Amino acid sequence: MAKQQQPLLFVERPAAPTTRTLAEIVKSAGVAGLVDADLRADQARYQDVTCRSALNRVTGMPFKWTLNPYRGCTHACHYCFARRYQTQFELGAGDDFASLILVKRNLVEVLRRELDHPSWRREQVALGTATDPYQPIEGHYRLTRGSLEALARSSTPVGVVTKGPMVVRDRDVLADLCRTTRSVVYVSVPTVDDDAWRALEPGTAPPLQRLRAVRAMADAGVNVGVLMAPIVPGFSSARSKVERTIKAIADHGARFVGCNVMYLQDGTRAHFMDFLRQHFPAMVPRMERLYARRSPPAAYQHEIKAMVRTLQARYGLERRRMLDQSREGEGETGAEPEQVGFGW
Repeated sequence: MAKQQQPLLFVERPAAPTTRTLAEIVKSAGVAGLVDADLRADQARYQDVTCRSALNRVTGMPFKWTLNPYRGCTHACHYCFARRYQTQFELGAGDDFASLILVKRNLVEVLRRELDHPSWRREQVALGTATDPYQPIEGHYRLTRGSLEALARSSTPVGVVTKGPMVVRDRDVLADLCRTTRSVVYVSVPTVDDDAWRALEPGTAPPLQRLRAVRAMADAGVNVGVLMAPIVPGFSSARSKVERTIKAIADHGARFVGCNVMYLQDGTRAHFMDFLRQHFPAMVPRMERLYARRSPPAAYQHEIKAMVRTLQARYGLERRRMLDQSREGEGETGAEPEQVGFGW
């Protein structure tokens, strides 16, 4: 009599593919080839990936290391510079950016090993420079929370950039990092104008909700400020809109504010111009003239930044020198900073 096979109590989950493997699948079969991607209620698909390293070394920025738990972002900001990164994995800079999110499920484990290595010098780590670490799915995976706890355990300073008010959830560990290291949180609020927000950032929380998160973190002892990044010509660049935004930032307890003007590169440019043609066709000719290159003319940028500096002084906000302010005329050389460029 054949021996009856007993059911397995524990089934080992197969290892998630690497991003290189995913790129090969998409190249040969398209996004439909990612059969293991989970479709969730937000209509985005989430694909687990295995990362070989957590910390990424970068050059030409005011920090040496970046950390990104996710690739792709359901915030779906039309101007987001990170859209162009999708093309590295055979994914589109348009809908794929917001509807297919790569989740580095083993990130925290890998990060702990890297932070424990004797060669780690506890240099500042920039968290969220490519895609938002507090997009809604973080509530499920908690990879950002785990990463912050690992960084705090190793006394590694961190700079966090986010549009997600969920950052308030982690104000305990962020306050601890700010007490013991040179850590800082930047909440991105490009404008408090509702029309501009709805048009440009369709998947984000309302600006005032983000500013309430700033207040809660400041009250908890977090070194927190606001990035008006980017200011988008024709949408959020009017003096009245800039002044309302800076006043709201000051009223919510931000310790500083910085800004930069939108620049468009590679896949981001194509997506943004398509977005204008579809929804704001009358703006296309002027925007094409203003963005004959990747950045608008230096004189235009100087005008916007001078206005912001004046308003910062009026409302008592500390002026933080942004990375792009230290590279005048980079639009002419092509050596532009990232949209989230900032001085630590």
